[in-house]
Amino acid sequence: MHSILKEIVASKTAAVEEKKKLLPADRLKELCAVKKNVKRAGLYDALKSSGPNIIAEIKRASPSKGLLTESFDPLAIAKTYESGGAAAISVLTEETFFLGSLEYLTAVKTGVSIPVLRKDFITEVYQLYESYYAGADAVLLIAALLKADALRELFRVASALDMDCLFEIHDEEELKTVIDCGARIVGINNRNLNDFKVDLSVSERLIPKVPKDKLIVIESGISGKGDINRFAALGAGNFLIGETLMRSADPKSTLRELRT
Repeated sequence: MHSILKEIVASKTAAVEEKKKLLPADRLKELCAVKKNVKRAGLYDALKSSGPNIIAEIKRASPSKGLLTESFDPLAIAKTYESGGAAAISVLTEETFFLGSLEYLTAVKTGVSIPVLRKDFITEVYQLYESYYAGADAVLLIAALLKADALRELFRVASALDMDCLFEIHDEEELKTVIDCGARIVGINNRNLNDFKVDLSVSERLIPKVPKDKLIVIESGISGKGDINRFAALGAGNFLIGETLMRSADPKSTLRELRT
């Protein structure tokens, strides 16, 4: 089967190699050391309240939906999200398929006080350091991309850099892997990254299997308050929402409606 995920990862790997030529890993680490006293906003702490807590996503485009908005001002969007009561902000930084940029994340971080999550396809330590330097408070780690040892190492380095990790899963095997790695925040993605189809029954099936001491984030396919109530009744208190907010004519009001 044709896999969109494989295409994205291949593209991302090539892009990271080009970045390393411009900014070698040793130099990047030196730049990060200068920022070691900059306090990171904790994603875990932001999601601990009873909720529903919304991680509001800034996403310009996607492989499945194309361009989501013509006018795109990440900082203005972020401020709107924060004023609407978002618990945190996710910034899509993948350049080719989602038209994202780390520069968007840096811009967002200058204008909000809530945690900022870097959402991308992270497969190596270099990307953690560039996330840190860009200002990320947390990073997404996708279980489908990596073996357990690699996930564990990325988690270790991210934690050493004071960045929280949102571990993304799509099935029971991946859930076991991330729990074994020490995940505190488990994101259940209703979207199959191989074909980008959404199936909300994925969350219904997996929520009861997540240990009670973990925070659950539901990702993809949340289009209204009914979806939030549906999963909250099963024990999920946190929701990552992108397309619904990006397409909304009044995202602040939409956020408030989703939260009440």
